[in-house]
Amino acid sequence: MSTPNKVEVSQVSDVTTVEITTAGPQGPAGPSLTGINFDVTGKVDNAVLYYHAASDTFKADNTTTKLTLVDGGNF
Repeated sequence: MSTPNKVEVSQVSDVTTVEITTAGPQGPAGPSLTGINFDVTGKVDNAVLYYHAASDTFKADNTTTKLTLVDGGNF
């Protein structure tokens, strides 16, 4: 298991830099997202997030991308 917090101090000539890194929660969370399901396992480049009612899930796969909207897509 790795340490989520890190402090790094470096000095070059008369300049000292302090960098503090704290790992936060990953993925969607919060009270406004309660009950919302995401499925991004099939995510592709330029995917457009859409809602799939049959699975009650928001998806970002190759079904809806910038290219499918521009080349022959319906607006």
